[in-house]
Amino acid sequence: MVPLSRWAVLRRLHFYAGIFIGPFLFIAALTGLAYTLTPQLDRIAYGHELYVDQITESKVPLADQVDAARAAHPTGTLTTVSVLDDPHATTRIAFSTPELAADEKVDTVYVDPYTGQVRGTLTTWYGSTPTTTWLDSFHRTLNLGDLGRNYSELAASWLWVVALGGVVLWLGRKRKYRGERGRALVPDLQAKGVRRTRGWHASVGLWITAGLLVLSATGLTWSQHAGAHFSTVLDAMKGHAPALDAGLTSGHHGTGTAPTGEGLPAGVSLEQVIRAAGPMSGRTDITVPADASTAYVVAQDDGVWPVGFDQVAVDPRSGEVTERVEYADWPFLAKLTKIGIRAHMGELFGIVNQVLLAALALGLLCVIVWGYRMWWQRRPRRATARLGAPPARGGWRALPVWFLAIAVPVTIAVGWALPLLGLSLLAFVVFDLLAGAFRWALRTPGPRPVD
Repeated sequence: MVPLSRWAVLRRLHFYAGIFIGPFLFIAALTGLAYTLTPQLDRIAYGHELYVDQITESKVPLADQVDAARAAHPTGTLTTVSVLDDPHATTRIAFSTPELAADEKVDTVYVDPYTGQVRGTLTTWYGSTPTTTWLDSFHRTLNLGDLGRNYSELAASWLWVVALGGVVLWLGRKRKYRGERGRALVPDLQAKGVRRTRGWHASVGLWITAGLLVLSATGLTWSQHAGAHFSTVLDAMKGHAPALDAGLTSGHHGTGTAPTGEGLPAGVSLEQVIRAAGPMSGRTDITVPADASTAYVVAQDDGVWPVGFDQVAVDPRSGEVTERVEYADWPFLAKLTKIGIRAHMGELFGIVNQVLLAALALGLLCVIVWGYRMWWQRRPRRATARLGAPPARGGWRALPVWFLAIAVPVTIAVGWALPLLGLSLLAFVVFDLLAGAFRWALRTPGPRPVD
């Protein structure tokens, strides 16, 4: 058993992270819990737009559905027509406008594919409804823009540190499990006071550690600062998804009318474009050519396991496939990143994914509350001490030289890769040094008066 003195530095770091990063983790867990409910909230709030009243045997041609959408939304540029494999779903037809382009949003018109009637119009962000968009932004940025992204990145940067640190501290304690290490996974219900709280804090923390590590890693992949470093690594390892070339060569240019943004280009129908692209599950997004030198882009968006994100370029005049990028051909890292993000968003395993994410969020909320409760319960029994004292300082002196020789450069490297983790860790060190110097000054007697 490793002496507890060897873990003094980790205990103090875990304490500081819990006190100062805990509020950020709490907000991230709370907003993430709200986001897990978005499919059900969308059905309640936008059921009329998203779903049809009745299914019939035949559907209205997509071109007629586009005309109906244009009549309901006479301004803007036609950009995308989205068709879902759910027979109850409406067709989503998107129009971009200059005032929405800055926020990467579009006006989406929802059309009943069986009757051609417009069901409504919503301002969407990458296919997400206003409610989902708001909750997504609230979770990532607290709706504060780029400045707010620092909160979620700080939480994701520390989440894995706090989780793994807690595991190491719990398993490294000098406890008697009556011959069973598995007792670390179950709180001691006979304990009282801080020991009982610590048991719940540690046991639930152990159960949710794996999920927290996944959330931390996937959250960092699209963060502002660490995400940029992650993208650089993917560039070096050729781990990005291949891009589809939608340009038409001179050999593919035929006669016909170039798209104007008002409607569809002359040539093959959208149904022919879909058939040319091949069968696709989930949602099929058909991007309308922006000019005469651009092909239709048919993109599959199926985030439910087994996932599918194939992309096909189709000549709008001949219906010929000019380029194809299949998800099966993506690099392993690109696949892993995509799957991880969809799992983080609660889509990968449908309702099961939602339940797991909700359980993780609730577990993390409880662990944080128990951590603060322990801090309160550990306070000395005197009126002047309102909170518990932090773990003792100077634990680094008990660490062997070889460990420090490895830990210091590794910490610097991790701090570079995760800038907000590095800066906040540096802030903790500075705060700890200043606090130690202040206490030392209070204990040091002043000079004796001269007779």
